[in-house]
Amino acid sequence: MRPDGLNSDALWALSGLVWSKLPGSRIVTMMNCRSLDQSKQKQSKLDKCRGSQDPKREHECGRPLGLQFNERTGELYVADAYLGLRVVGDPDGEGKDKSNATRPIATQAQGLPFRFTNSLDIDQDSGVIYFTDSSTRFQRREFMSAVISRDKTGRLMKYDPKKKEEIQVLADSLSFPNGLALSKNGSFLLIAETTTCRILRYWLRKPHAATPTLEVVAQLPGFPDNIKRIPREGGGGGFWLALHSKRGRLLRWALSLPWLREVLLRVPFNLQKATVLLSKLSPRVQVIALRVSEEGEIVGALQYQGRNLRFVSEVKESDGKLWIGSVVLPFLGVHSLRGT
Repeated sequence: MRPDGLNSDALWALSGLVWSKLPGSRIVTMMNCRSLDQSKQKQSKLDKCRGSQDPKREHECGRPLGLQFNERTGELYVADAYLGLRVVGDPDGEGKDKSNATRPIATQAQGLPFRFTNSLDIDQDSGVIYFTDSSTRFQRREFMSAVISRDKTGRLMKYDPKKKEEIQVLADSLSFPNGLALSKNGSFLLIAETTTCRILRYWLRKPHAATPTLEVVAQLPGFPDNIKRIPREGGGGGFWLALHSKRGRLLRWALSLPWLREVLLRVPFNLQKATVLLSKLSPRVQVIALRVSEEGEIVGALQYQGRNLRFVSEVKESDGKLWIGSVVLPFLGVHSLRGT
């Protein structure tokens, strides 16, 4: 599926509908194309933003990255790269709030503004929200600079809607914390750290007193993006981790040289043109997703042969299918798990 202008880097499936975000400040249900305005902006600005894929306008229009429903209240929470943590009331209009516009929850923590609000997950029992701010230096449109510079200003945070307290910073000094997912029993979070190509585990309830609160559980063959828990009943479980791209020898060598990183940071380039070029140069067979166990171990991989599915940013399992999206390329892929 290749709808015009679609960049489905944030996917959420519920009740047979697949929710995604579109460039230009909209969130839609993919099955009926219903949209939610990201903010109560003037109609003229919304009209200019809709469908725009110009990174120079992202800070004006907003860029939803993480989507998650509170399944008890029907509220849809949004991690917007520029507008911070936001919420939509009941999207189906069953509750008191029938507005399609999002409302702000927070744009800073401990006096430090969010620069790159990225992913979120919700504890469906308590309603507590966990989310990442990938950098306090670089915005989403500068994400390559965050990787090249090895920026370590990312944060993991917590918000409790019931208590409505200030945002709590659980961990800082992270290297591009990207996707995160809560474990099945709610005892830990898995975090994809993009720059270092690692999976981190943050313990919310440590199994032993000596267990470190934050630990590395896996080193990856490529740059990870979002990670989602598998909603599989009757066993199995685990997570799907999207791999944006492979970390080849040439790139590892380039990032190991401080002087070369400084040169790359000063060289202007067009992200979309670079993406098209890299997609043509990339091998035809690639691993686009990894299956991760509850212990954080890699137990499976999803390979794709071809050039249509590249730079994968999210893999979401629902009803025996994998919904696959990208942060930079206009596609929405579907892969059936029946018989696999």
